[in-house]
Amino acid sequence: MQDFLIRDPGLAPAGRLKVEWVRAHMPVLNAVRRELREGQPFKGVRLAMSIHLEAKTAFLALVLKEAGAQVAITGSNPLSTQDDVAAALVEEGLSVYAWHGATEEEYTDHLIRVLQSRPHLVIDDGGDLVHLLHTRCRDLAGEVIGGCEETTTGVLRLRALEREGKLLFPMIAVNDARTKFLFDNRYGTGESVWAGIMRATNLLVAGKTVVVLGYGWCGKGVAKRARGLGARVVVCEVDPVKALEAHMDGHRVMKSTEAAAVGDIFITVTGCRDVLRAEHFERMKDGAILANAGHFDVEISKPDLASLAVSRRVVRQNVEEFAMPDGRRLYLLGEGRLVNLACGDGHPAEIMDLSFALQALCCRYLLEHGKGFAPQVYQVPPEVDRRVAELKLSSLGIEIDHLTPEQRAYLEGWE
Repeated sequence: MQDFLIRDPGLAPAGRLKVEWVRAHMPVLNAVRRELREGQPFKGVRLAMSIHLEAKTAFLALVLKEAGAQVAITGSNPLSTQDDVAAALVEEGLSVYAWHGATEEEYTDHLIRVLQSRPHLVIDDGGDLVHLLHTRCRDLAGEVIGGCEETTTGVLRLRALEREGKLLFPMIAVNDARTKFLFDNRYGTGESVWAGIMRATNLLVAGKTVVVLGYGWCGKGVAKRARGLGARVVVCEVDPVKALEAHMDGHRVMKSTEAAAVGDIFITVTGCRDVLRAEHFERMKDGAILANAGHFDVEISKPDLASLAVSRRVVRQNVEEFAMPDGRRLYLLGEGRLVNLACGDGHPAEIMDLSFALQALCCRYLLEHGKGFAPQVYQVPPEVDRRVAELKLSSLGIEIDHLTPEQRAYLEGWE
């Protein structure tokens, strides 16, 4: 009998409409869907998923189900789960454990329920499923062939496990594929972060000073879109190479304590904790807006913000005001969680089309080869990365050149 734990099954019709919309705008995943549905490579395979539970994720889950998988799914952030989408997946026969606004205890319970399906494959976003399989739910890891990780943060956690020799099964770093980080991290994050901020605040970006903390691929995308919206961009970095790159890209580069005094909008995109803390809050302008685009809600120190404030109140949906002793007001968006999902719908469907096609194809690759793999972190196979790009170009009607045999021999030779 199907098992599920969601807010309201009656919301399914609205969720179905959302899934139908993204399905119509994800041609690469549709191509993969047709291929997998015909071959049924996941028949009898139990698959556990923890990804932001919204329409694009739902479509990926349905593709895997159509390919034969028994899918158990939850969200990877309590504020990104969409209850109508969760209901639509239940209606399709998936085991779903998630609801919007789950407490920390409820969120962990949902993750554990997913793992109680005793999965053969894991698709993770941020590493919470894998963390539980190495701690509280270690007894459920015995049948795991391997898994895929979606995010930079999750890959960092995996590599820490690998360095310590504690990783129990092979994991593919989907985040590190070219067709992922060059597009999802840069263009997806760049666009969806600003969509979330503008939806939450309804304020103008043009003419403001935007401080981007972290200049990895996500930070580059956020900074590029900020400039396109008419903002002046300041970048803060700890990596001298990335700081130099930001300078060459035309942004001002300075220490975060200096930037704190000039910024109007602050966006953390680092994967680290306490990036903005008391020493920054004490220097910020009245009306400064604080948003986080990193996976976990630790980049903006909420304890520091709360301890400095003399009062706090919600002034708009997803906007909380913190009043400082000197009368300044600082505004935190989406409880400091991923602003593009806590305050918006996440990355555009056309971007997640690439990332989720990678997920599906990498899961198939693990089924075919994973039992012979050591428990390490693996890169996406180049042929999978290339195939996703080729499918996307084909869907756009774009043709490219190919090397002649003579050119290939020249590039592969040494004389």
